[in-house]
Amino acid sequence: KLEEKRESKRESKRESKKARKQARKKEIEKERKRETKKERRKEEKRERERKKKREREKEREKERKKKRKKSKSGERQRGRKEGRKEGRKEGRKEGRKEGRKE
Repeated sequence: KLEEKRESKRESKRESKKARKQARKKEIEKERKRETKKERRKEEKRERERKKKREREKEREKERKKKRKKSKSGERQRGRKEGRKEGRKEGRKEGRKEGRKE
C-alpha cells in the first residue's frame, strides 16, 4: 500500500513537471511571436518613414526646379529693368548738370 502511494506521488510529480515544462514552452512561443510581431511593426513603420521621406524629397526637388526656372526668367527681366533704370538715372543726372550750368 505504501509503495503504491509513493508511486502515485512520483507519477503526479512527473506529470506536474511535464505540465510546467509545456507551459514554459508555450509561454516562450508566445513571447517569440510577440517579438516577431513587434519587429514586423517596427520594420513597417521604418518603411513608411522612408517612403514619406522620398516623397518629401521629390516635392522639394520639384519646387527647386520651379524656383530655378522662375529665377532665370526673373533675372532676365530684372536685368532689362535695371538697365532701363540706369539709363534713366544717367539721363536725369545729365539733365541736372546741364540745368545747373545754365
